[in-house]
Amino acid sequence: MPDLTLILLSAGNSTRFNQKVKKQWIRIENDPLWLYVAKRFQNFTDFKSIIITGTEAELPYMQKHAPYIYVQGGESRQESLSNALSYVKTSHVLVSDVARACVPKVMFDNILSHSDQADIIVPYLPVSDTVVYEEHTINRDAVKLIQTPQLSKTAVLQKALKQKTIFTDDSSAIKAIGGSIFYTKGSIKAKKITRYDDLDALACLQEASNDVFIGHGFDVHQFCDDKKMVLAGVGIDSDKGFLAHSDGDVALHALIDAILGAAGAGDIGELYPDTESAYKDADSKQMLKEVISFITQVGFMINNVDITIMAQTPKVSPYKDEMRAVIAKILDIAPICVNIKATTTEKLGFVGRKEGVAVEAVAALKFRKWK
Repeated sequence: MPDLTLILLSAGNSTRFNQKVKKQWIRIENDPLWLYVAKRFQNFTDFKSIIITGTEAELPYMQKHAPYIYVQGGESRQESLSNALSYVKTSHVLVSDVARACVPKVMFDNILSHSDQADIIVPYLPVSDTVVYEEHTINRDAVKLIQTPQLSKTAVLQKALKQKTIFTDDSSAIKAIGGSIFYTKGSIKAKKITRYDDLDALACLQEASNDVFIGHGFDVHQFCDDKKMVLAGVGIDSDKGFLAHSDGDVALHALIDAILGAAGAGDIGELYPDTESAYKDADSKQMLKEVISFITQVGFMINNVDITIMAQTPKVSPYKDEMRAVIAKILDIAPICVNIKATTTEKLGFVGRKEGVAVEAVAALKFRKWK
């Protein structure tokens, strides 16, 4: 058993998967695919460390799931791998794509058993069909379909990736510097997920759970002069606005917190800090759209939301239907799934004194089904 680190590459943009959710975030029962794969490999052996790459936007959320080493990916697979390799302290490194979700243990053990055979150990599948290349039939026995994981000597792989050429896998880079390669049989079970239809061939993957996730949000803003009032995405006829760094839409801020809470993704202040000039007078509807785009990509969908607006003034009732319609469109759910309640505080507290508005919001999320 070599001194070993695992690198899982999960920073791709998933464009060929062509779904609302990115393939690395489809849910396998309750785990995103990248976490399912990490746990699967972890069950095979004890790694000195496990390193997972991700996009800049997703890394903070990934870190909330499990105590691995997380590294920001690059524009290419090769750049992402180079970034991750800078954290490797072991003599050998096993590199795989999280899209290679069902690698069987027998294949894993076979790769490791040959660790001393070459600079890199590469699993492959033979080709059984006739192969035509540029209208010429070629010898199919000379063709190998290369898979991951690939086991490399760390120093050799680091050297190989310093080349300017972009390679599609580790073995191509190592071969280009004259490194030695040992090919070993892979497994048809280790099929890579590239397109949505590829999921049909992967028996190891279980459908997303039916769990419902509840989040609660609360926000308060005081009134100010010389600012247009926007509440729940709707312009309100009022001589006051909300004192805030953004447009001050206290209802949408509470809703954003509820959605982030249900997804376990922190709060609005983490995404839109009021110290950033970029968010000065920001449109809260756009902020909500960005949050919905994020939670959709990481595997969630909105079930329903419930918002309670506490205001002595302005009178909210005339705007409730418009508020529901605006929010439903952004959340991509039916208006009946958006409930708006309005209440006064019987002239008690700062709301009762007409100094501002408070809002509570509850959001229910569920995993997006992929089967």
